This record gives sequence, structure tokens and C-alpha cells, in this order.
Amino acid sequence: MSDRAEFLAGDRPDDVHIFLARHVVSNPDALAAQDYGEKVDGGIVLVLPGDEARGSFRNATGIDVMGFAQEAMGTEGDIDGECITATCPEAEGEEDHHTEFIFAFAEEQNEEVGGIYAEGDVIHAYASCSCGASYSDKWNVEE
Repeated sequence: MSDRAEFLAGDRPDDVHIFLARHVVSNPDALAAQDYGEKVDGGIVLVLPGDEARGSFRNATGIDVMGFAQEAMGTEGDIDGECITATCPEAEGEEDHHTEFIFAFAEEQNEEVGGIYAEGDVIHAYASCSCGASYSDKWNVEE
């Protein structure tokens, strides 16, 4: 099972999943060829330990991940379960909205917290659109 598949299954709670659209990365093929990431439709995915991921995210995007996540939490959006595509809540049928990047982490089931956290592991995802909008989504990992 790949690092990405393990992350999406909730089996890598200490790691972070970063999707970078092809047009955001200067050479996605080089990253994939050097085993830094997995090439996917539209870009590349990196699954890295938390601290390393935050630094890589900043290097790739020029954005502090904590500030980005805080901003994105203010707007709910629709991010797919594979963490590689998203629907911008600002799009309203417009076609010129493209996902720039997605930052996601998994949180293990926590019955004491309740809600979806009691139902199983949870993926938290934060996306940025080419229009400048940032938004978030979260869901339970499917067994």
C-alpha cells in the first residue's frame, strides 16, 4: 500500500498529505521521479511527516500553513476524499476556478470529543483556489 493510500485510510496520523497542482510546481515530474511525491491527475501528492510537511508546504507555496488553515476554516467547501480535487464555494458555475493546493491531515477516532470524531478517524483538508479563496472540509475515513 502506498504512503498516500495509507494516509487516506487513516493509518498515518503523524503525516500530512499535500496536493500541489501541476501549474503550481515548477517541475512535478522531477519530484515524482525522485520519490518525493506521487504523480496524480492534475499534479503531485506529497505525504510527509508533520514538521517536514509544514516546511515543504511553505517552500512550495510561500504560505505559512497555520495561517492558511486558520483562514480556510472560516469557509466550508467540498474537497474530494482523495484530497486532489475540490469545488470552490465561490465558483457558482464559473469554470475558471482551479485547485492550487490542498493540505490535509488525519485525526484518530476520539469518542470523548463526540460528533464525527466518535464515528472514526477524521480527515481535515484545506484547499486554495486560483481565485484566491481558501476553504476547508472534513470527513470520516471510510473503512
